[in-house]
Amino acid sequence: MSTHINAPEGAIAPAILLPGDPLRAKFIAENFLKDAKCYNEVRGMFGYTGTYNGKPVSVQGTGMGQPSLSIYVTELFKFYNVQTAVRVGTCGAITEQAQLRDTILVNAACTDSCLQEQRFGNLRYAPVADFGLLKKADQLAEKMGIRYQVGPVTSSDFFYDLNENWKKWKEYGVLGIEMESAELFTLAAQFHRKALAIMTVSDHILLGGQTTAEERQTTFTNMIKLALETVTA
Repeated sequence: MSTHINAPEGAIAPAILLPGDPLRAKFIAENFLKDAKCYNEVRGMFGYTGTYNGKPVSVQGTGMGQPSLSIYVTELFKFYNVQTAVRVGTCGAITEQAQLRDTILVNAACTDSCLQEQRFGNLRYAPVADFGLLKKADQLAEKMGIRYQVGPVTSSDFFYDLNENWKKWKEYGVLGIEMESAELFTLAAQFHRKALAIMTVSDHILLGGQTTAEERQTTFTNMIKLALETVTA
């Protein structure tokens, strides 16, 4: 048992999905996992374990932003021996090639967060996804007929970007802006675990348009199914 997750030993599976929204964790558990049982309700950050394709899988909400995700993922890796973690979340697209509701397989995550500076000082670490998971997800997405893109995102500490820094990221081929993946990839490297991020485009910063709060919480099933197939294949 850790500070923010009150699961007993053995209650969390080696493979886990990580939505930011705890209600999305609840939705995934109730609609995709068999015999799902809740192992965590501390601070309303729901966590569940069930099975998918006959294999144990957990899903844990992490909250918004890298500091919040860092707490939960550190505890999952350090105290519960989670080996494979896949973020399932949303992003705002900043390129014409990504459309609203597209799936993005994240191969790397830029960031403006000071978390990296606190770790590495004047060094610049490049947070990247596990290639094996990425390759598997790419093959499965093509097989499933999902409209998807593969590329980098930026994990920003700003939700409301007054300086429009997304324009600079766009110049360098970044597909979208979100808030967590860079820290997930960095923690996976620190603890020698496997991590991937699969995004759904929930709004389009460049072209305009957005999904509803209900859609973001209870749909985006392509992303969820792809993540589950990836961790159980």
